[in-house]
Amino acid sequence: MTDRDEAFAEYFAARSSAMRATAFLLCGDWHRAEDLVQQTFTKLYLRWNRVQRHESLDPYVRRVLISTFIDEGRWGWWRRERPQETRIERAAAPEPSDDRVTLLGALARVPARQRAVLVLRYWQDLSVEETAAALGCSAGTPIDR
Repeated sequence: MTDRDEAFAEYFAARSSAMRATAFLLCGDWHRAEDLVQQTFTKLYLRWNRVQRHESLDPYVRRVLISTFIDEGRWGWWRRERPQETRIERAAAPEPSDDRVTLLGALARVPARQRAVLVLRYWQDLSVEETAAALGCSAGTPIDR
């Protein structure tokens, strides 16, 4: 394994579960969250040598994750992967609490960019400026889509 691959593997091991939790809050589906994280880290791996400051990777990866989530919503259903007829058996997820169900339901009704703002501000605890940077806009920009 090269130094590049080792550095990437270390970063992936350290941050993938946090990014998966963020992706879940964005989309509300663990399987889709895993896909978003996989796409995000694939994009990061392809650009790994060009990322100059590895100490500031989190904001970059967060921005790629948000962009991937928002862009996925623009694709439409015909570009998404189709599941196979054979389902993979997995352990059942624990039953969520009533508050969690209410929160996730409310979050699902919010448009994608507004949902991204809520997740970044309240889950990731980012400032207004950091949230705007992650979304690629300036602070105070109305997010109505």
